[in-house]
Amino acid sequence: MHVRTLTGHLAAAALLSLPLLSAEAVAAGPSGDAPGSPAAARVLTYDASGSAEFRSAVDRGAAIWNESVEGAELRPATAGQRADIRVLADDGWPRALTTSLGNGTVWIGRQAVNEGYNTVRISSHELGHILGLPDRKPGPCSSLMSGSSAGVPCTNPYPNAAEKAEVEGNFGGAAGSPPAIAAPAPVLIED
Repeated sequence: MHVRTLTGHLAAAALLSLPLLSAEAVAAGPSGDAPGSPAAARVLTYDASGSAEFRSAVDRGAAIWNESVEGAELRPATAGQRADIRVLADDGWPRALTTSLGNGTVWIGRQAVNEGYNTVRISSHELGHILGLPDRKPGPCSSLMSGSSAGVPCTNPYPNAAEKAEVEGNFGGAAGSPPAIAAPAPVLIED
């Protein structure tokens, strides 16, 4: 089995390197970018129509990720479009159910909000799970994925450098390489 996997990887690497070994010129892509320029971000759509009073916090959480990483871009789904990410409000604790990297459901739980936790931090944190990040508890406020362990006074909604780098690695970053991880089965992360 290991030989078959290794052989498959070697064959794929050989096929991908053929254009590099030939002396052919490579034309710029449709955006006019030169060869070797960063690949476009993987667009992930989200449907926050069920997020009730947290809609603006969800949109801000998505915007924070868009400001922070290049490998993935979160966009609101258009009417009638099937979204990669569903965002819902409920009375429980915030959580995320990832079905694969970049896909799943986020719940913005009112229990944490009622305890005083910041809604934008909650949104950014839960979207971080969909982007492939685990909880890192206990942790400092500077770590978005420390979640509730940073305490109610923590309102930092931004990923730190390590969290940004991990998401870039998950989505191939600016280089456009294949994702480093993918969730093989649904994973529920309760914060």
